[in-house]
Amino acid sequence: MAGPLTGFKVVELAGIGPGPMCAMLLADLGATVIRVDRKEPVKLGIERPLQYNTLLRNRYAIALDLKDPMGVETVLKLVEQADALIEGFRPGVTERLGLGPEDCLVRNPQLVYGRMTGWGQTGPMAQYAGHDLNYLALTGVLDAIGREGQPPSIPLNLLGDYAGGSLYLALGILAGVLEARQSGKGQVVDAAIVDGAAHLATTFFGMLAAGIWKEGRGTNITDSGSPFYDCYPCKDGKFISIGPIESKFYDQLLSLMDIDPLSLGVQMDRNAWPQAKKILAERFLCRSRDEWVSLLEASDACAAGVLSFNEAVEHPHLKARGTFIEVDGVVQPAPAPRFSRSTPAAPIAPQPVTPENSNAALAAWFSSSEISALRSSGIID
Repeated sequence: MAGPLTGFKVVELAGIGPGPMCAMLLADLGATVIRVDRKEPVKLGIERPLQYNTLLRNRYAIALDLKDPMGVETVLKLVEQADALIEGFRPGVTERLGLGPEDCLVRNPQLVYGRMTGWGQTGPMAQYAGHDLNYLALTGVLDAIGREGQPPSIPLNLLGDYAGGSLYLALGILAGVLEARQSGKGQVVDAAIVDGAAHLATTFFGMLAAGIWKEGRGTNITDSGSPFYDCYPCKDGKFISIGPIESKFYDQLLSLMDIDPLSLGVQMDRNAWPQAKKILAERFLCRSRDEWVSLLEASDACAAGVLSFNEAVEHPHLKARGTFIEVDGVVQPAPAPRFSRSTPAAPIAPQPVTPENSNAALAAWFSSSEISALRSSGIID
């Protein structure tokens, strides 16, 4: 069975992080994505062997010299057939290459031109370098993550690059394509990580305005301030997470742990939280993480062991769902979300740029004679 995006064609100008993640999201769901790499390798992001650069799965790549007019023309010919393009350069770079939105929309008026940046296409910081942590810092999101009296915690680069960036770009591209199929006109999607990260925090801005949320890390219900939404060390030094916000779930947690609710005070009374947290911490130290998991996980106590990546792969629930798969010996998350009918094919591993793979990459775009002409002219290897 083919994925729900079968027939959807995307040109990806090679970049790092959120751009490739967006391309992978689309390719995982069946889109035909061709990645345009540089002929001269450039050090980008954290280097690793190709087989472990899992964001590059499910698509083939070609290598072009984008300073060569013939290389640019090859991309524009791909654009003529594409539904969307993904690029993650600083603002103005693709315009200087001759591959900016105006250049591409002339060749394909229905194209959705997806632009992935940290700061956005406009604004006083648009031309400066940055990374996930900086974007979260500027939006107020980073300041809210961590424990009271401690520096902000770093949430990997999941929250900015991938949640605030890749997912918003993928949504924007798909929304743009749907609109283009009605209007007949393409457009530019300006996906800035600062915009996406801020948008993810919408509920917290609302609670802040209502006086429900307080500024200052580790002082609120879901930021480690409350005793019932936190991670606790166990007897073996491993951790367990609990999150029974609702009173009926909180009552079940305390019952299973044999804790008198009266000893903790009223659940939502902030003045009672320090004492309640102390009692819970002492109780969790009485057993190992896995002992607590066996008691609490199969219940409505909203509890789960804090697992390492390697442990997560072996968890019975995730194994039953097939949340993780192995692709050419590398364990990695399976495509998501799930579809009842349009089931995507199993992913293929990241592929090196070779003559054979360039042929495979271009097969959905050009005829065999056109591919041979590109090779004989030295545009592709």
